[in-house]
Amino acid sequence: MQIHWHRRDLRAADNRALAAAADAVAEAPDPSADGVVPVFVFDEAVLEHASGPRVRYLLDALAALRAWYRERGSDLVAARGDPETALPELADSYDAERVVWNEDYSKLARERDERVRRALDERDVAAESFHDAIFHEPGSITTNDGEPYSVFSYFWKKWRDREKPGAIDPPDADALADVAGEDLPTIRALGFEEPAADVQRAGTEAARERLGAFCEDGIYRYADDRDYPAREGVSRLSADLKFGTVGIREVYEATADAAARATGDSEIESVAEFQSQLAWREFYAHVLYFNPDVVTANFREYEHAIEWRDDPEALRAWKAGETGYPIVDAGMRQLKAEAYMHNRVRMIVASFLTKDLLIDWREGYAHFREHLADHDTANDSGGWQWAASTGTDAQPYFRIFNPMTQGERYDPDAEYIGTYVPELRGADPEQIHAWHELSAEERERIAPEYPAPIVNHAERREAALAMFESARGES
Repeated sequence: MQIHWHRRDLRAADNRALAAAADAVAEAPDPSADGVVPVFVFDEAVLEHASGPRVRYLLDALAALRAWYRERGSDLVAARGDPETALPELADSYDAERVVWNEDYSKLARERDERVRRALDERDVAAESFHDAIFHEPGSITTNDGEPYSVFSYFWKKWRDREKPGAIDPPDADALADVAGEDLPTIRALGFEEPAADVQRAGTEAARERLGAFCEDGIYRYADDRDYPAREGVSRLSADLKFGTVGIREVYEATADAAARATGDSEIESVAEFQSQLAWREFYAHVLYFNPDVVTANFREYEHAIEWRDDPEALRAWKAGETGYPIVDAGMRQLKAEAYMHNRVRMIVASFLTKDLLIDWREGYAHFREHLADHDTANDSGGWQWAASTGTDAQPYFRIFNPMTQGERYDPDAEYIGTYVPELRGADPEQIHAWHELSAEERERIAPEYPAPIVNHAERREAALAMFESARGES
């Protein structure tokens, strides 16, 4: 028997470790006596850092994967506990000779996997892992001196030109073991409440529907539309890529097919722009691999001297979407309603927290981790440190987003704002984008229930510049 340990690869197709296990079964002297046992372990250490929206998405993705296996006469075997203990016990139960899985790149994951390897070795069970979630494993794209890149543009040039392997077929039903798993636990049994957010549908079928629809149309307008949240010009594949309900090779092939169907240079360039976002995900995975502390520590050394503000009321207003800056509040309320936020708006709200409120980016990272269904350690820590000007290839500290200008530029008709901030529905877009300039009497007349700005952007911009200049001087 072969055990495939599902983790962030909740799919059967385009799964390198699962395919390797199935190949081993096919090559066995008596394949009919062998088979792949699909396993998922609810790791208590992982659950400690989880949240309701992500666990909801996880359980839905697992249910879809289990249905796929059951349709083929097998099942997904679920266990709960420490994988270091659970996997050797499962190997004993199924008389498995090997356990395979796909790599993860965080420090905690690598340390866990090493413990699992040792535990399996003690039981004389082989263990093998595969690079699957990204195209190019950490250390394979480096500078000419062999160092990992800290600037994305150089990484992107090499990533773009590297050959990309094709998607992998799912295993045949004959390769799967005839096993029966118990029902998946409920979200409450795992220690979480059902989220209030409307978490998007999970599973490979749902991911493929999103991918297909995007590559049919939206990808050709992506370069122009991706920054405008009201246009829904993005793929919405972030949670699918985080949980691996669709493989990166399948996604890339779909984009390459879209490029082949393109009718002009602008459409080809738009496809390439989306592909660069796939490279960004991989870039941040490499950054995390070589710099595991970026989850909690600034990447840039001089930022250790930054004196972030301790302002609980401002932080509360930011989390609640009650800052008096419409585009910021719309984003924070979308996060609460959908466990998702448009990428341009993520940058705006992150800049507002760190540059207008002068609050530590780690507070924002923790809030996103709690509420995003697509939270990804590498991507989110990279994005937050970019906004805070503390990370690799970060936004220069002196380039500070003006939240009102950003709203006017990327949501000119206030359509996105009106969707998530009902107090402002029906107000003139010009008044919404000039909210910070209106008198108290005008604000009371237009939208009496919507708050005034909690800070003055111009003043806080100067304070942020001074804060960063001081930190640079002390480094």
